[in-house]
Amino acid sequence: MTARAHGVVAVVVTYNRRELLLECLAAIAAQTHPVAEVIVVDNASTDDSVAAIRAHHPGVTLFELPTNLGGAGGFAFGVAAARPHADQLWLMDDDAAPLPDALEQLLAARDRYPGTPPTIVASRVVSAEGEPIPMNVPRPRPFTSAEDRAAAATAGCVPIRSASFVSVLVDGLAARRHELPVADYFLWNDDFEYTARLLRSSVGLLCPNSVTRHAAKPLADPGARFALEVRNKIWLMTRSPALSPRERLVYGGSTLRRWLRWLLHSSNRMLLIRGFFGGASEAVRRGPRPTDEVLSAAGQPSGGFVQG
Repeated sequence: MTARAHGVVAVVVTYNRRELLLECLAAIAAQTHPVAEVIVVDNASTDDSVAAIRAHHPGVTLFELPTNLGGAGGFAFGVAAARPHADQLWLMDDDAAPLPDALEQLLAARDRYPGTPPTIVASRVVSAEGEPIPMNVPRPRPFTSAEDRAAAATAGCVPIRSASFVSVLVDGLAARRHELPVADYFLWNDDFEYTARLLRSSVGLLCPNSVTRHAAKPLADPGARFALEVRNKIWLMTRSPALSPRERLVYGGSTLRRWLRWLLHSSNRMLLIRGFFGGASEAVRRGPRPTDEVLSAAGQPSGGFVQG
């Protein structure tokens, strides 16, 4: 069997995490399967991240945004830059550190999968102590057939419905066929919406043998950012084609349970209550702005998307 093309472009979005970013880039450089290119999108950092990239990783393709577009805008920008020429896009936050064989394992799983290659293959994400991080655990695909589970098992994987932007491999053709991540989400749920949209009618896999360490801590209380969680989740459930009606019921129910847990354990419940009503009000009042419009503020011609 002829090996599939593995022209991988890594896309890293960063904001004021100089030291973690350097660790991330060093981890990418140490991969047993080298990438073809590393794209870093800097969200107007003020901590000398740009100077550090130029000093320690001069081969990186660096985009300096004049304003902070959040993780959502940064990944929309990075995907727009990478997808015209990438066979695979390897997306990750700046506080991710993939183990040396993480990419090799993702590609091997993709090659082992029988039939049409999967659109997305995600790494298993763990803390520095090796523990799972709940917010980075891919959502399992509901209502999966025994045949689909067996096909995933052939690749040493399990079927998933979405993944986080912490070491996720995205098929380049799928990225060109679909619209970009929704930049106006700014933070939270942009990865859920984008990967679920790509996986609406295609295969996504979690590859347990591919491991990435993430410096993020488990989220016990979202604080003021809860407004973004509420707004974006409502947008996802009501304005995105990512989920089927049945899936909206499944994931909507799990979302409400998580929100209730946060409220019950919060040290500032009034802050969350205000965030809920503020986020819900904005979500009802307007939908997300077109990504082209958001990116144009940073001088990025997203160029729409390629059909077919």
